[in-house]
Amino acid sequence: MVTPRAIRVATAVVPATCYENPTWKGLAYLARDLGLYAVALAALIASDEPIILAAAWILAGLAISALFVIGHDAAHGALFRSRRLGDAVARIAFLPSLHALAAWQAGHNRVHHGHTGRRGVDFVWHPTTAAEYRQLPAPARLRHRLEWSAVGAGLYYLRAVWWARMMRFVPASRFRAAFRRDRLLVVGAALAAVVALLVVGHARHGTWSAGVWMVTKVAVVPWLVFAWIIGATVYVHHIHPDVAWHTAGDWSPLQAQVDGTATWSVPGWLNVFWHNVYVHAPHHVDPRIPFYSLPRASAALEGSLGASVRPVPLRFRDYVATTRRCKLYDFERGCWTGYGDASSVAGRTAAS
Repeated sequence: MVTPRAIRVATAVVPATCYENPTWKGLAYLARDLGLYAVALAALIASDEPIILAAAWILAGLAISALFVIGHDAAHGALFRSRRLGDAVARIAFLPSLHALAAWQAGHNRVHHGHTGRRGVDFVWHPTTAAEYRQLPAPARLRHRLEWSAVGAGLYYLRAVWWARMMRFVPASRFRAAFRRDRLLVVGAALAAVVALLVVGHARHGTWSAGVWMVTKVAVVPWLVFAWIIGATVYVHHIHPDVAWHTAGDWSPLQAQVDGTATWSVPGWLNVFWHNVYVHAPHHVDPRIPFYSLPRASAALEGSLGASVRPVPLRFRDYVATTRRCKLYDFERGCWTGYGDASSVAGRTAAS
């Protein structure tokens, strides 16, 4: 874990105003994002015009992403002084993305933030070595190639993060009641939404197939759009030729938050939905900073942590280039490699 002393030393230059989190501000952002989501849902319910559907699907996916960031910050305790209010807001904001608060706090807050970029512990986009890749059966190698491509981020997130760590993971006994409570909330809300949409679709068009289509266009497609957005976002946060992963022996709690994350600037229209979440290294250094203060914190932290926390422009072609270059990781050399290195490992093994 990042120790309190390390945080104090690194964040001593951050103005105290960056930690201010008035209740009205967090609730205002929540209300705004819920409003955007409601607009998208209303458009999806009312229309089947292809252009309107496409636009509303994108808006809905982005609105779910915006609510997700609200839930993310509330779950960190960054948005509100009251933990009870923060947890309540997080549960509400996480519902459209089908995330359970207790499972998220265990996996994200404790494991991912506490062991960022640590081999065998941090599970978020954990890299595979060339030797490990060679040992995978053919279907698993094919899945790896798909998930680590530019189009596969959503598939990776749904399988490795949402399903494996959110819904299927079995926690220690002391956490099971909380996990069960929050998972039941998510599943119950999802079932209620499905039933309501089935009824609305049937009432409007007179067939149950229309009800299934209503569920698909209003609930399923926006969730899948969100899954790709969040998958690609987390990818660019932690996968890059300059982002390092470490074994236990050379892992440093504070340094990992800096060299294990990337910090980006994105267009203003996108930041309306993503709430500065791409200013990521300062968030990892101290998750108590609310998202609306991250740019100021980033500027302040340059004095103690250097230019690595300074946002640089993120372009889609940069994301594509990274997915082509960063396939496997060599922990001995501390660098990313391509699939060709797996063949080299096989050749060296056969020769020996």
